[in-house]
Amino acid sequence: MTGLRVNEFDTLVNDLAQMYGEAEIKRLSHPSRQRAIGGGHPYELSYRDQVLLVVIWLRLYPIHEVLAFLFGVSDSTVSRIISRVLPILEQAGKDSMRMPDPGKKRRRQLADVLKDTPDLAVIIDTFEQRIQRPPERTEADSYYSGKKKQHTLKSQVVVDEESGEIVDVAESVRGPTADLTVLKQSKLMDRLPKDVGAIGDLAYVGIKDLHPQGLGATPRRKPRGKARPAEDIAYNQAFARRRIKVENSIGRMRRYQCLSQTDRNHRQLHTQRTRAVAGLVNRQLWSRFQC
Repeated sequence: MTGLRVNEFDTLVNDLAQMYGEAEIKRLSHPSRQRAIGGGHPYELSYRDQVLLVVIWLRLYPIHEVLAFLFGVSDSTVSRIISRVLPILEQAGKDSMRMPDPGKKRRRQLADVLKDTPDLAVIIDTFEQRIQRPPERTEADSYYSGKKKQHTLKSQVVVDEESGEIVDVAESVRGPTADLTVLKQSKLMDRLPKDVGAIGDLAYVGIKDLHPQGLGATPRRKPRGKARPAEDIAYNQAFARRRIKVENSIGRMRRYQCLSQTDRNHRQLHTQRTRAVAGLVNRQLWSRFQC
């Protein structure tokens, strides 16, 4: 129900404890408060159970009434718990995202056909999630994705080619937004460490021009009206093997149903959910490597 092993969940709970405590003190410290912090009726669920509830919500995406039944609380309590804990999971997810360190390059040698691509790079891709159709026609049209034939939100995910870790998640945007436009809006290329390039699929043609050092690459397009050259076929096959890690990482993220089912939160909290899930996926990778 969580996608985490018991030891992984225990580590998560321990790592979030300090952030949770600080967030609670900040939330309760307001001028109009009459009781001292700690006064009043205690929460119906312990801190650990609150984290468990939110992780189950991210993984299975049940309606609040179902979670309320499982944990023996009201659906309004579920809403409050999610609003308290989700920002902490988002921050933990952002803290788990680290750009590649060029000084620790230990990657295998590239195939000869890829000699013109960056030696060390992050891999960029996007995915779309279906949303409920907005009631107003003009707004609905602005969310309609011609690719998916439905109304969607789009998320950009950036993965470290060496480790497969998610190193950046951009703000969610409307589904029809071009991938290259999302990349420009995220300003990722300006935040990459020196000598670290970026690669993507054909949606990122022109990425080389966005990189300060020109370290960018995409597959080769088929010449118009001509057969694809054999060397381009070999190049694209090698390139696809190189960028498969971002597909695998997105697949791990979309096992969390909050990113696969139709969004029920009226397009709110989407970036928070995506970053929280990215942090959970990174934790799973770390745990597997340690084992």
